[in-house]
Amino acid sequence: MNLLKEKITDQSIILKLIPQRPPIVMVDALLYFDASKVMSGLTILDTNMFVQDGYLTEPGLIEHMAQTVALYTGYHFYIKNRPAPEGYIGAIKGVVIEKLPKVNTQLETEVEILQEVMGVTLVKGLTRLDGEIIMSAQMKTVLKK
Repeated sequence: MNLLKEKITDQSIILKLIPQRPPIVMVDALLYFDASKVMSGLTILDTNMFVQDGYLTEPGLIEHMAQTVALYTGYHFYIKNRPAPEGYIGAIKGVVIEKLPKVNTQLETEVEILQEVMGVTLVKGLTRLDGEIIMSAQMKTVLKK
């Protein structure tokens, strides 16, 4: 059950949900949120620091997925009126990138929370471009103490 009343696309609110700041913000929409899943969006602009030759690079796709996890954690904190915590990628495995998305396209990333224990979150994620899965990965993120 989606616990989000409506999609969040207001950038001033998005910035309250994640600890990242420009130029490294890699999510621009919170599309879905429940206890075990989150969905984010990103419109790829040519000003994005991870864009090269008109395409978002592999590190950009990975960072986008990591920030989707940050969005999940940050929204939990936001609804309790607490600031988004800082964290980092602890591990990543099983990364499959089918293709790189072009500038001016929109990504949608769905992350399923597999486990959350003492500030460590284990997830599996899929990134779609026009409904087609272009990336999948498992990721472990760790909150900064």
